[in-house]
Amino acid sequence: MLLYADEDFPFPAVEVLRNRGHDVVTVQKDGWSAKPDCEVLARAHELGRSVITYNRRHYERLHRQGQDHSGIASAKQDDDHAALAGRIDAALAGLQPGRWCIRVNRGPLA
Repeated sequence: MLLYADEDFPFPAVEVLRNRGHDVVTVQKDGWSAKPDCEVLARAHELGRSVITYNRRHYERLHRQGQDHSGIASAKQDDDHAALAGRIDAALAGLQPGRWCIRVNRGPLA
């Protein structure tokens, strides 16, 4: 899937997602750092990319307010970047870019 990693999303997880076949652009690489979330979401939509972020509250609010976008996957922070990327990959399976908003949570702690 075409993804757009928000500024707060960890680069090691971006690399794992790329290794799993996702085309991920970061806001830093795109020159879009330090922009408001609404502009990041609009930029991702312009590029036909779904946003991946840790910033649930702001992006979910933008979704509820009706801002156009190509998908939002908001994840719970996790220092296990491989596990995080695996959960995101599984959550995105079968989805197409569109106006969806999903939460990717960590599993129960062992």
